[in-house]
Amino acid sequence: MKQLRVEADHPYSVHIGAGAFELLADSYRSLLDKADRIVVIADERVAELHLPYLLEFLADWDIRVLTVPAGESAKSVETYMACHSFLLSENCSRDSLLLAFGGGATGDVAGFVASTFMRGIPFIQLPTTILAHDSAVGGKTAINHELGKNMIGTFYQPKAVLYDSKLLGTLPPGEVRSGMAEVIKHAFISNEEWLEELLAIRDFNKMTDEDLNRHLEKGIAVKAAIVEEDEFEGGVRKYLNFGHTLAHALEGHLGYGKVTHGEAVVLGMAYALLLSDHDKLDRFIQWSSANGYPLYLLREIQFADLLPYMKKDKKSSRGALNFVLLERTGMPFVEQVQEQRANAAYEKLVLQIGDVI
Repeated sequence: MKQLRVEADHPYSVHIGAGAFELLADSYRSLLDKADRIVVIADERVAELHLPYLLEFLADWDIRVLTVPAGESAKSVETYMACHSFLLSENCSRDSLLLAFGGGATGDVAGFVASTFMRGIPFIQLPTTILAHDSAVGGKTAINHELGKNMIGTFYQPKAVLYDSKLLGTLPPGEVRSGMAEVIKHAFISNEEWLEELLAIRDFNKMTDEDLNRHLEKGIAVKAAIVEEDEFEGGVRKYLNFGHTLAHALEGHLGYGKVTHGEAVVLGMAYALLLSDHDKLDRFIQWSSANGYPLYLLREIQFADLLPYMKKDKKSSRGALNFVLLERTGMPFVEQVQEQRANAAYEKLVLQIGDVI
């Protein structure tokens, strides 16, 4: 089993590998023993598939379980308040412990709940998707607002991240695509050789478990290193948002959950690569098409429909459009892009995509 350390303000470990949940009753027993209540906040689909498996490792404790909607729809004010109501009804206190069991959306809302319930209680991330290799590490928590994604949230680090890779085998193709988008994002901002390896994959089903775990370890290592340098996103942590300005706009325009986060990020990265004049754009478009990403969406959506969301992006200032771009692979930077240039780039990308799909 692989272990990575995140040296944040409150340091913690990320454990990756089959059987990682065994550590709940081993390395983290003292944390669970001192909790007066232990609550699992679980994605409803994940609970159907894997809750009995998780509870096997929690047999020594009295566990309360709350299921929340699957996917991005969980990141709502209604779900957030329902979680608080559940904790209060179960007589939870500042000595209680939360376990976030699900994908990135579940981790985001459960982490936000943990950071705000009685001004903060400890929680452990138990991610169950490839995508969550990114979101479960680094301490960002949030829910969505109808006017923007992740607009209400906190920075709040977990006590640990236990990434049991046994659960990844049941992911549907859409979730695999979504997760691999964040994997290749980490490669774009860090490592040319790793990027070349990923661009050669034209069928995710052909990845072995060992290959996938190796890619996840690399992605988490990139994320951890950046978080250690800039925990509260005052500088280089913004680079982790490569592709996300357009992605969040697409998610907001289409309605949260209508396209997966990772699928939207792939479209956003293609756009950022064009703005960067990056030499991998054509290959990336071909990779995206081969692996089933919904490139066609850009042909159906006008730039003007996305502009209001991009102006509300957290990297933006005074309505200016700021994008994470690449000087070259492994060398990201943030640049302000004028609206006219952004519009022209969008139209050019639509034409390039039309030549492929």
